[in-house]
Amino acid sequence: MELDTQELREQIIRPTLQYLGKDSDAAENLLIALAQLNQHSLCRQNKAYGIYQIDAALHQRIWNKYLAFEPDLASKIRGLASQREFLNNPHTELTTNLAYATAIAWAIHLAFPQSKHPCQQTPTDAAGKEQQATGS
Repeated sequence: MELDTQELREQIIRPTLQYLGKDSDAAENLLIALAQLNQHSLCRQNKAYGIYQIDAALHQRIWNKYLAFEPDLASKIRGLASQREFLNNPHTELTTNLAYATAIAWAIHLAFPQSKHPCQQTPTDAAGKEQQATGS
């Protein structure tokens, strides 16, 4: 099942951004674009979750390296997550809870505005990351 872009914007993205106090046309458009990138099967990552294709490592990193230092935003985002499932398996919230996934995708943009989505990376970008990781 796919969500219509207008439905995603009006029913998920806009209300979530309004709840976070971060609503703007630019923010909505960014999140729509990210969701659309992930609809293409070539962009889907094996171990990434939900319409924004956020992997577990990035999900943990946004909580540990950014939201831990933004307690008001963290509290609002945590308020979007389910009580029990978030504690049992927080990463599944990215698939089953579209408002939570949208809030996390927005937080990732706030924390790492220059980062590229995996579908936007060129072979040169990927090679550069490999060199950085290996220290070459």
